Amino acid sequence: MATDEAAHVAWRVRTLSPSFSRASSSSLDTALVEEFARLERRIFPKHESLSSSFSQEVKKRNQTMLYVLIGDVVKGEGDTEETADPAKVAGYLMYSWTSLAASITKLAVRETCRKQGYGEALIDAAVQQIRDRRLQCVNLHVDPARSAAVALYKKKGFYVETTIKSYYAADRDAYRMVLQLISPENQ
Repeated sequence: MATDEAAHVAWRVRTLSPSFSRASSSSLDTALVEEFARLERRIFPKHESLSSSFSQEVKKRNQTMLYVLIGDVVKGEGDTEETADPAKVAGYLMYSWTSLAASITKLAVRETCRKQGYGEALIDAAVQQIRDRRLQCVNLHVDPARSAAVALYKKKGFYVETTIKSYYAADRDAYRMVLQLISPENQ
């Protein structure tokens, strides 16, 4: 699918069941988290990957996991949500929050699904949920060398607040990017 076409597609963003953090989580939720961990291993260098602790990460309090499936579009009124197929995960986004701010800790899109709007859909859904919580801002860290990611975040309204030296490794910095939602004096 061309990038122009992707701009007109409304991808259905799903939220991992909050019950995953309890012992009674479904086999579907477990399979989804296992697929997120597989993608994590493929996409991120070992020292940046959460793959070995992914199931513990998503169980943390104040943590939300969003995901989108390949080709899963919102069809309109009366549309019913089909059962998720873990093998069709196009991408995921994990964020956490405090009483004032949220932090996007992971955004990953399968290589074959990039430039199709999946990452944008995940960011839009996360930002809307964060707005609904009436938080002041969203922040994240990104490697400046990941130019496509930096461009996507800027397109969605994030700005580079600062550069953190040696964040990922001795020779790899990070941008701390912020999206201001509510000015502190208007809260």
